[in-house]
Amino acid sequence: MNFKYGKKEIDYLKSRDRRLGEVIDQIGRIRWTVEPDLFSAIVQNIVSQQISGKAAESILARVVKALGAITPEAVAQTDVEAFRACGVSQRKVEYIKDFAAKVVSGELDLDAVAKMPDAEVIAALSSLRGIGVWTAEMLLLFTLQRPDVLSYGDLGIHRGMRMVYRHRKITKKLFEKYRRRLSPCGSVASLYFWKVSGGVLPGLTDPAGGTQK
Repeated sequence: MNFKYGKKEIDYLKSRDRRLGEVIDQIGRIRWTVEPDLFSAIVQNIVSQQISGKAAESILARVVKALGAITPEAVAQTDVEAFRACGVSQRKVEYIKDFAAKVVSGELDLDAVAKMPDAEVIAALSSLRGIGVWTAEMLLLFTLQRPDVLSYGDLGIHRGMRMVYRHRKITKKLFEKYRRRLSPCGSVASLYFWKVSGGVLPGLTDPAGGTQK
């Protein structure tokens, strides 16, 4: 499944921001995969932290094979050693098991979380062990597919903004100016900033050079 957006969002962003509009025209439609199941997405995010994408894919494939499916019940019923045999670190296993226990016991209602306003979703998810604000924002965007997620804590967003708007640094004040301008379609804007950050437009350089944020 891909992140859903269309002509309405594109037309809005192009009407609000000439520079981003030019980038959108050059790049065209972006297909970005989403994980629609919130529980599975959280487990995948925990497993993938601080390791390469290739390593994460390999470990997750072993986890799925061992569990059958990434569900609260399957995680709760699988012992620590089985996760460790898949290549999941001890600390990450603790995070995953703790999360599953909260869901199975009813302490955490993911269906209710999915219906909360954005700020409440971020607060609820970032209260979990192993999940910070940035990860909660990414879950808000790529699982719940909320339309207006533009993360100040994301280095790729900062780089993309620097490249599009030709700033050496994206201060909080600058970021808020662009966030307000692009709202309520910040999520689609994020997709294009990430693409730009990844070098999809070779002629567009980073004014900050190799520096971060």
